[in-house]
Amino acid sequence: MASGRLGANDLAATTNTTVYTVPAGKLATFNVSLTNRNAAAVTVRLAIAAAASPTNSEWLFYDYVLAGNNTVERTGLVADATKLVVAYASGTGVSVVAYGLED
Repeated sequence: MASGRLGANDLAATTNTTVYTVPAGKLATFNVSLTNRNAAAVTVRLAIAAAASPTNSEWLFYDYVLAGNNTVERTGLVADATKLVVAYASGTGVSVVAYGLED
């Protein structure tokens, strides 16, 4: 059973990025943190999806305005086998970390 940091990425601008994929046969309970390292605000998106391009119904938040030098976090997320955690940012300088455990 993996625990701790499950995935991390420095997001590229305007690109859906898979941060973590729940392994086959596992269930994951986790948190996701997005940190804007810029002085200016960016918009961010976060989804738990079946594929790398989330459908409209899979976004947890969409174009959330993340202030400069700030963080948004979603806690207590649960996803079943093969689901992907997908993040997006309107600009560079955004870090995303998924941390928790697989069962």
